Amino acid sequence: MTKKFKHSSESAVILSQLMLPSHSNFGGKIHGGFILSLLDQVAFACASKHSENYCVTASVDRVDFLNPVEVGELLTLKSTINYVGRTSMVVGIRVESEHIHDGTKKHCNSSYFTMVAKDKNGKSAEVPGLKLESEDDYRRFIKNIKRMENRSRHDEIFSNFKFDKKEYQSVLKQHNVIMK
Repeated sequence: MTKKFKHSSESAVILSQLMLPSHSNFGGKIHGGFILSLLDQVAFACASKHSENYCVTASVDRVDFLNPVEVGELLTLKSTINYVGRTSMVVGIRVESEHIHDGTKKHCNSSYFTMVAKDKNGKSAEVPGLKLESEDDYRRFIKNIKRMENRSRHDEIFSNFKFDKKEYQSVLKQHNVIMK
């Protein structure tokens, strides 16, 4: 059987939703948890289209809320497959809000969701490879390799981390803490 390959455009998903008062927090801005839910939904849709299987969220790499989202704005989430492994995919998602009256757009968030394809029995399923055509395709793929390398280094550092409170007293004094 020949290995199947797809371009990210074949599974890209764009989701737009009007932000309503019911989505807001006590400060009148759209609740971050609501946006996280939309991120997970669009990551699922994109990964499922690429893999042609049900997918689950394995991890989320950084969610930085760059700008607040206001009630009445149109929120648009643009997702693409940036990287594929054997059974996993990294979905890159860009979130923008648009002011309905004047068309002003704000970049609100960029996130990376690692999704794993599952077969009908709940076992991890192989995913199609990724066709790299444009500079953006190559850049996104390589950036994900670098992100995974950094995560591996981070995991290695902290798996061997030996904590000695006395050793870190001078570091802690530089922070907003009181030591007892």
